[in-house]
Amino acid sequence: MAKLSTDELIEQFKGLTLIELSEFVKAFEDVFEVTAAAPVAAAAPAAGGAGADAPAEEEKDSFDVVLEAAGDKKIQVIKEVRALTSLGLKEAKDLVDAAPKAVIEGANKETAEKAKAQLEGAGATVTLK
Repeated sequence: MAKLSTDELIEQFKGLTLIELSEFVKAFEDVFEVTAAAPVAAAAPAAGGAGADAPAEEEKDSFDVVLEAAGDKKIQVIKEVRALTSLGLKEAKDLVDAAPKAVIEGANKETAEKAKAQLEGAGATVTLK
């Protein structure tokens, strides 16, 4: 198989749908055990002011993503819940209606922060526990 140049690879990616590209990124992450997510700057420890609490927070390796409120864009939040979970439309709607409710439980920090960012981008209020 001939090796593709960077430009040729980019051209191939341009032909993919967002879903196909998302599936490729997931497969790439699994195969090479890496992540393509951009690091999220954590502003909470700076706002807390207690330096002793920050290291304990970093040591935690299991997080629950809790939907506190759906906000004004409930349909967008339901779509994000469905994208983050394997729930059907009715189950995702029921979860959003039952807020505050955990969307993802026992996730690593990176996955939890990514999920929080996606839900907040859709207009939801989210906390990590």
